[in-house]
Amino acid sequence: MGLKQSEKSEPMIEINGLKFTYPGIDGHPPPGSTPLIEDFSLSLHSGDRCLLVGSNGAGKTTILKILGGKHMVEPHMVRILGRSAFHDTTLTSSGDLSYLGGEWKREVAFAGFEVAIQMDVSAEKMIYGVAGIDPQRRDELIKVLDINLSWRMHKVSDGQRRRVQICMGLLKPFKVLLLDEITVDLDVLARADLLKFLRKECEERGATIIYATHIFDGLENWPSHIVYVAHGKLQLAMPMDKVKEISKLSLMRTVESWLRKERDEERERRKQRKACGLPEFEKQIEGSRVTGDPARVATRALNNGWAAGRLHSTIAGEENFVLSSNRVLR
Repeated sequence: MGLKQSEKSEPMIEINGLKFTYPGIDGHPPPGSTPLIEDFSLSLHSGDRCLLVGSNGAGKTTILKILGGKHMVEPHMVRILGRSAFHDTTLTSSGDLSYLGGEWKREVAFAGFEVAIQMDVSAEKMIYGVAGIDPQRRDELIKVLDINLSWRMHKVSDGQRRRVQICMGLLKPFKVLLLDEITVDLDVLARADLLKFLRKECEERGATIIYATHIFDGLENWPSHIVYVAHGKLQLAMPMDKVKEISKLSLMRTVESWLRKERDEERERRKQRKACGLPEFEKQIEGSRVTGDPARVATRALNNGWAAGRLHSTIAGEENFVLSSNRVLR
């Protein structure tokens, strides 16, 4: 199911029958494992502001990481600006595709171990350390996020640290922006001003944004489209004006009604399984972390479906680090 808009322009984001599974230890999905993402299709055009909603564990973060090029799938399944999200590294290096999410961390000591970035460095040094930035855009972001350039990163609050992180992630103009619950630490004013800035980016520059969040304050009139996922499958995708025609409730109450219905159906399913003498929860295949269809390649050396360090979840660093030491060789 795609979001139908005027067909005047090519989609900025195009997902075609996406299927994804985290591989087992041998690089392949365990036999009998259930896909986390399955039969997912979606199209978004220039200027779209898409709100991605779903319960915890629905697959929202995995979908965003696939779109951000962090997980490998077959090239035709995910196209960003007409290019393969995983295979075309120029998408992220050019800044056309930007991903912000998770916590602000860097890898240390050994692969896979991360700690929060809280070193004694000023916000000014971090923000002004990013080269090739339009000074006017930088000043605007500093104002929008109300950043004090004298902040020391090891002393500020989580919300203040998050503002610096977001600022650095948005310094370069993007064409496609993926946001995974990045406003959780922000206060009401910072969040409202950021959403206003992001809306302007879409309306004036034609950028496309997908924003996954559980916080609905100030979102009532922000999205142009909404996508609802459950158990890795697309349940609904439509323009917000159509959603308002269907539901007379507020955006938050509308989403709440979807999630309550989903939860009630899941509880009834578990109840029926128990009545039939089956385990309340279906057994998970040992070693299966997620499911989908990793790109079929000739060599197993690519660790099908996963590319560690391919695109870090945040953009940050005292020295403007690029956290991609484990790049996949081609």
